[in-house]
Amino acid sequence: MTKQVELSIQAKPRGAHLITNELLQQLPELPQTGLLHLFVKHTSCGITINENADPSVRVDFESSLNELIPEGEPHYTHTFEGSDDMPAHLKSSLIGNSISIPITRGRLNLGTWQGIYFCEFRNYGGNRRVVATIVS
Repeated sequence: MTKQVELSIQAKPRGAHLITNELLQQLPELPQTGLLHLFVKHTSCGITINENADPSVRVDFESSLNELIPEGEPHYTHTFEGSDDMPAHLKSSLIGNSISIPITRGRLNLGTWQGIYFCEFRNYGGNRRVVATIVS
């Protein structure tokens, strides 16, 4: 059986944010076994899984991505929406817009130190939408 719901991610400042609990609060009851697929419906943010224990990981995510893909590059032609927009699109493609997580015994089967990160790449991206598909 497959269930699909659309979740809301409250507006967040630019950076990497742990959203595991925010998502779990909005999900329907999970099956005993299955798969959760999360898809972000935007082109200037991303979703990934990484360490959830040390907050410095989130700081390093932001600073490293900014070094890899800086704002204000003279070769950017897509600049109408601001200097953070084209870099946000590139970072979104690099990080990705979807993840899949196994469900075991009615819970997300994440590793001990893993959490779901929402990465906002715009200075202000607003509320975001995530499609959650649960396959059992």
